[in-house]
Amino acid sequence: MALQTEKIKAILFDIDGTLSDTDDRMVQQVSGLLSPMFRNAVRRKSIARWMVMTAESPGNLLYNLADRFALDSFFIRHMHRFTKEKRHRLKEFWLISGVQEMLEALSHLPLGIVSARDERTTHAFLDQFALARYFSVIVTSQTCKYTKPFPDPMYYAAQKLNLPTEQCVMVGDTTVDIKAAKLAGMQAVGVLCGFGREKELRRAGADLILPSTADLQQLFQPTDK
Repeated sequence: MALQTEKIKAILFDIDGTLSDTDDRMVQQVSGLLSPMFRNAVRRKSIARWMVMTAESPGNLLYNLADRFALDSFFIRHMHRFTKEKRHRLKEFWLISGVQEMLEALSHLPLGIVSARDERTTHAFLDQFALARYFSVIVTSQTCKYTKPFPDPMYYAAQKLNLPTEQCVMVGDTTVDIKAAKLAGMQAVGVLCGFGREKELRRAGADLILPSTADLQQLFQPTDK
Protein backbone atom coordinates (compact mmCIF):
# COMPACT_ATOMS: atom_id res chain seq x y z
CA MET A 1 0.00 0.00 0.00
CA ALA A 2 1.39 3.41 -0.98
CA LEU A 3 1.25 6.51 1.18
CA GLN A 4 -1.46 8.92 0.00
CA THR A 5 0.15 12.25 0.84
CA GLU A 6 -2.68 14.26 -0.70
CA LYS A 7 -5.00 13.08 2.11
CA ILE A 8 -2.64 14.02 4.94
CA LYS A 9 -3.36 17.22 6.89
CA ALA A 10 -1.33 16.47 10.05
CA ILE A 11 1.71 14.41 11.07
CA LEU A 12 2.17 12.61 14.40
CA PHE A 13 5.56 11.41 15.68
CA ASP A 14 6.81 8.83 18.13
CA ILE A 15 9.92 9.93 20.08
CA ASP A 16 12.32 7.07 20.80
CA GLY A 17 13.93 5.81 17.60
CA THR A 18 11.93 8.34 15.59
CA LEU A 19 13.01 11.78 16.82
CA SER A 20 15.46 10.74 19.55
CA ASP A 21 18.49 8.47 19.36
CA THR A 22 18.07 7.44 23.01
CA ASP A 23 18.05 3.72 22.28
CA ASP A 24 21.16 3.92 20.11
CA ARG A 25 22.95 5.70 22.91
CA MET A 26 22.01 2.91 25.31
CA VAL A 27 23.39 0.40 22.81
CA GLN A 28 26.63 2.36 22.62
CA GLN A 29 26.99 2.43 26.41
CA VAL A 30 26.27 -1.29 26.78
CA SER A 31 28.68 -2.03 23.93
CA GLY A 32 31.39 -0.18 25.83
CA LEU A 33 30.75 -2.29 28.93
CA LEU A 34 31.06 -5.47 26.84
CA SER A 35 34.41 -4.51 25.30
CA PRO A 36 36.52 -6.58 27.77
CA MET A 37 34.56 -9.70 26.76
CA PHE A 38 34.07 -9.13 23.02
CA ARG A 39 36.87 -7.63 20.96
CA ASN A 40 34.97 -7.74 17.69
CA ALA A 41 33.15 -4.39 17.54
CA VAL A 42 30.42 -5.58 15.16
CA ARG A 43 29.58 -8.60 17.28
CA ARG A 44 29.78 -6.50 20.46
CA LYS A 45 27.30 -3.95 19.09
CA SER A 46 24.96 -6.73 17.92
CA ILE A 47 24.95 -8.30 21.40
CA ALA A 48 24.48 -4.89 23.04
CA ARG A 49 21.53 -4.13 20.77
CA TRP A 50 19.91 -7.47 21.65
CA MET A 51 20.45 -6.83 25.37
CA VAL A 52 18.84 -3.37 25.23
CA MET A 53 15.87 -4.66 23.24
CA THR A 54 15.42 -7.58 25.65
CA ALA A 55 15.64 -5.31 28.67
CA GLU A 56 13.01 -2.95 27.26
CA SER A 57 10.54 -5.66 26.24
CA PRO A 58 9.33 -6.53 29.78
CA GLY A 59 8.72 -2.83 30.43
CA ASN A 60 6.69 -2.50 27.26
CA LEU A 61 4.76 -5.64 28.15
CA LEU A 62 3.96 -4.29 31.61
CA TYR A 63 2.72 -1.01 30.14
CA ASN A 64 0.42 -2.91 27.79
CA LEU A 65 -0.88 -5.16 30.56
CA ALA A 66 -1.49 -2.14 32.77
CA ASP A 67 -3.45 -0.56 29.95
CA ARG A 68 -5.46 -3.70 29.32
CA PHE A 69 -6.58 -3.98 32.94
CA ALA A 70 -6.95 -0.24 33.62
CA LEU A 71 -4.11 -0.19 36.13
CA ASP A 72 -2.26 2.75 34.56
CA SER A 73 -2.32 5.04 37.61
CA PHE A 74 -1.15 2.29 39.95
CA PHE A 75 1.52 1.09 37.53
CA ILE A 76 2.89 4.54 36.73
CA ARG A 77 3.00 5.54 40.38
CA HIS A 78 4.94 2.44 41.45
CA MET A 79 7.15 2.12 38.36
CA HIS A 80 8.15 5.77 38.35
CA ARG A 81 11.07 5.27 40.73
CA PHE A 82 12.29 2.31 38.66
CA THR A 83 12.17 4.10 35.31
CA LYS A 84 13.51 7.39 36.69
CA GLU A 85 17.03 6.04 37.18
CA LYS A 86 17.10 4.30 33.80
CA ARG A 87 15.76 7.20 31.80
CA HIS A 88 17.72 9.92 33.56
CA ARG A 89 21.00 8.09 33.76
CA LEU A 90 21.54 9.72 30.39
CA LYS A 91 22.36 13.34 31.11
CA GLU A 92 21.13 14.40 27.71
CA PHE A 93 19.21 13.02 24.77
CA TRP A 94 20.44 12.65 21.24
CA LEU A 95 18.49 14.06 18.31
CA ILE A 96 18.41 12.04 15.11
CA SER A 97 20.36 13.82 12.41
CA GLY A 98 18.24 16.13 10.25
CA VAL A 99 15.15 15.99 12.50
CA GLN A 100 15.20 19.65 13.57
CA GLU A 101 15.52 20.81 9.96
CA MET A 102 12.70 18.45 8.98
CA LEU A 103 10.38 19.81 11.67
CA GLU A 104 11.12 23.37 10.59
CA ALA A 105 10.38 22.50 6.96
CA LEU A 106 7.08 20.82 7.91
CA SER A 107 5.94 23.50 10.36
CA HIS A 108 3.32 24.63 7.84
CA LEU A 109 1.40 21.47 8.86
CA PRO A 110 -0.11 20.65 12.27
CA LEU A 111 2.37 18.33 14.00
CA GLY A 112 1.93 16.19 17.09
CA ILE A 113 3.71 13.83 19.47
CA VAL A 114 2.27 10.43 20.39
CA SER A 115 4.78 8.75 22.69
CA ALA A 116 4.82 5.84 25.11
CA ARG A 117 7.15 7.88 27.32
CA ASP A 118 5.75 9.45 30.47
CA GLU A 119 4.97 13.16 30.55
CA ARG A 120 8.10 14.19 32.42
CA THR A 121 10.62 12.52 30.11
CA THR A 122 8.66 13.50 26.99
CA HIS A 123 8.95 17.16 27.93
CA ALA A 124 12.57 16.72 29.02
CA PHE A 125 13.43 15.61 25.50
CA LEU A 126 11.41 18.37 23.83
CA ASP A 127 12.82 21.04 26.16
CA GLN A 128 16.43 20.04 25.56
CA PHE A 129 16.13 20.83 21.86
CA ALA A 130 13.40 23.50 22.10
CA LEU A 131 11.08 21.36 19.97
CA ALA A 132 7.76 21.89 21.78
CA ARG A 133 7.03 24.95 19.63
CA TYR A 134 6.58 22.71 16.61
CA PHE A 135 3.81 20.58 18.09
CA SER A 136 0.13 21.42 18.40
CA VAL A 137 -0.60 18.34 20.54
CA ILE A 138 1.59 16.22 22.82
CA VAL A 139 0.28 12.82 23.90
CA THR A 140 2.21 10.70 26.43
CA SER A 141 1.62 7.34 28.09
CA GLN A 142 -0.34 9.16 30.80
CA THR A 143 -2.66 11.17 28.55
CA CYS A 144 -5.20 8.45 27.76
CA LYS A 145 -6.52 5.46 29.66
CA TYR A 146 -4.87 3.16 27.11
CA THR A 147 -1.59 3.82 25.34
CA LYS A 148 -0.05 2.31 22.19
CA PRO A 149 -0.59 -0.24 20.71
CA PHE A 150 -4.20 0.70 21.48
CA PRO A 151 -5.54 3.39 19.12
CA ASP A 152 -6.78 5.69 21.91
CA PRO A 153 -3.81 8.12 21.78
CA MET A 154 -4.30 8.44 18.02
CA TYR A 155 -7.97 9.30 18.42
CA TYR A 156 -7.10 11.80 21.14
CA ALA A 157 -4.44 13.54 19.02
CA ALA A 158 -6.72 13.76 15.97
CA GLN A 159 -9.55 15.16 18.09
CA LYS A 160 -7.26 17.83 19.54
CA LEU A 161 -6.19 18.76 16.02
CA ASN A 162 -9.85 18.88 14.96
CA LEU A 163 -9.20 16.41 12.15
CA PRO A 164 -10.57 12.97 11.24
CA THR A 165 -8.01 10.22 11.83
CA GLU A 166 -7.87 9.39 8.12
CA GLN A 167 -6.31 12.82 7.53
CA CYS A 168 -3.43 12.09 9.93
CA VAL A 169 -0.29 10.01 9.49
CA MET A 170 1.71 8.40 12.30
CA VAL A 171 5.49 8.19 11.99
CA GLY A 172 7.27 5.63 14.15
CA ASP A 173 10.03 3.03 14.28
CA THR A 174 8.17 0.08 15.78
CA THR A 175 5.25 -2.19 14.97
CA VAL A 176 3.47 -0.74 18.02
CA ASP A 177 3.35 2.67 16.30
CA ILE A 178 2.17 1.20 13.02
CA LYS A 179 -0.51 -1.04 14.53
CA ALA A 180 -1.94 1.73 16.71
CA ALA A 181 -2.18 4.03 13.70
CA LYS A 182 -3.88 1.45 11.50
CA LEU A 183 -6.38 0.58 14.23
CA ALA A 184 -7.32 4.26 14.38
CA GLY A 185 -7.74 4.50 10.61
CA MET A 186 -4.56 6.51 10.06
CA GLN A 187 -1.86 6.05 7.49
CA ALA A 188 1.51 5.03 8.90
CA VAL A 189 5.13 5.64 7.99
CA GLY A 190 7.79 3.35 9.40
CA VAL A 191 11.35 4.60 9.86
CA LEU A 192 14.50 2.50 10.08
CA CYS A 193 16.49 4.82 12.35
CA GLY A 194 15.19 3.02 15.45
CA PHE A 195 14.76 -0.63 16.39
CA GLY A 196 12.16 -1.58 13.78
CA ARG A 197 13.06 -3.74 10.79
CA GLU A 198 11.64 -3.19 7.33
CA LYS A 199 10.02 -6.61 7.05
CA GLU A 200 8.20 -6.37 10.39
CA LEU A 201 7.09 -2.78 9.78
CA ARG A 202 5.63 -3.75 6.39
CA ARG A 203 3.92 -6.76 7.93
CA ALA A 204 2.36 -4.48 10.56
CA GLY A 205 0.81 -2.40 7.76
CA ALA A 206 3.18 0.54 7.16
CA ASP A 207 2.18 2.49 4.06
CA LEU A 208 5.75 3.68 3.53
CA ILE A 209 9.19 2.85 4.94
CA LEU A 210 11.90 5.53 5.14
CA PRO A 211 15.57 5.16 6.11
CA SER A 212 15.25 8.08 8.54
CA THR A 213 12.58 10.38 9.92
CA ALA A 214 14.48 13.29 8.35
CA ASP A 215 13.56 11.92 4.91
CA LEU A 216 9.93 12.84 5.60
CA GLN A 217 10.77 16.43 4.64
CA GLN A 218 10.86 15.57 0.95
CA LEU A 219 7.28 14.26 0.96
CA PHE A 220 5.52 17.32 2.33
CA GLN A 221 7.16 20.37 0.82
CA PRO A 222 4.81 23.36 0.79
CA THR A 223 3.52 24.26 -2.66
CA ASP A 224 3.89 27.78 -3.95
CA LYS A 225 0.65 29.44 -4.95
